[in-house]
Amino acid sequence: MNRKTLKTGNTIPVRFWLHAVVGAALMFGIVLPTQAQNIGGHMGFVLPLVTHAGGQTTNLGDNFSIGFPVGITVKGKGRTNFDMELVPSIQDSPRAVTLTFHPGVVWSVGHDFGVGVRAAFDVNSSQFGFTPLVNKSWPIHTDNGFFKAYFVEADLPVRFNRPTGGPATNPVTFAMHFGLGF
Repeated sequence: MNRKTLKTGNTIPVRFWLHAVVGAALMFGIVLPTQAQNIGGHMGFVLPLVTHAGGQTTNLGDNFSIGFPVGITVKGKGRTNFDMELVPSIQDSPRAVTLTFHPGVVWSVGHDFGVGVRAAFDVNSSQFGFTPLVNKSWPIHTDNGFFKAYFVEADLPVRFNRPTGGPATNPVTFAMHFGLGF
């Protein structure tokens, strides 16, 4: 590749991601503390169980899809946590691999429950939106284990699909996310 190709290629520069993270933090009114009380993360898989898009409803059996969320969480002194996920997903038909940039806020509401909302930006796609969520975690009691908890989360991804020259489908999905926190 020559220099001109690198400048006009379809890759997303690192500066974009830096601006996106800072913008998301400002959008949600979060001021990240200089000394966070705790930094953690999570990893797992998400299954979109039912989707309604463009007037049709499909389920996981109609078109298998799975995502693999990986997230970093900055926990402040209160109940508010800033959480940023990257979600690579694989879809069966039409065969596709996608990536969603998913920054958000999760509030601890007690008894190991959390509620939150994430912004959603599907990379190289005309889709964007938000994802409300409710999760429940259970601690893992080990002395020096890497993973601290396992969790289940109910997600309701709402996307606004605005393809150029095509109809707006605006999918809404009910999904279940299972994972481990560290």
